[in-house]
Amino acid sequence: MKSQAYRMALLFDFYGDVLTDRQKEFYDLYYNEDLSLSEIAENNGITRQGVRDVIVRAEGILSDLEDKTGLIKRFHTMHEQLAVIQADAQSLLQLNNKYNDPELERLAQQIQSTAQTLQKE
Repeated sequence: MKSQAYRMALLFDFYGDVLTDRQKEFYDLYYNEDLSLSEIAENNGITRQGVRDVIVRAEGILSDLEDKTGLIKRFHTMHEQLAVIQADAQSLLQLNNKYNDPELERLAQQIQSTAQTLQKE
């Protein structure tokens, strides 16, 4: 995957609901709000190490879920495959310029539309 921050954001988006409220809060403040461990600790009246322990535990939970389910990997694979489907449908439309078959054009447009809809979800 791209950067560590991007990976952590994806993990949180896909699996964040399994974390406790405190884990969600600290994880969000650290990765999304870009607060330091010290800032989070000071705002919550705990030690920097305490904040780090909560975040590391949350990272472990999220990473373990991805290792077991592979949802993020499948999500990326699906989006890549949908892009190929869209490109292939576009190629069919261009090839159909020779034959001008209305049924072929309708089917290719339907494939493109379905792939676009699926990519937005």
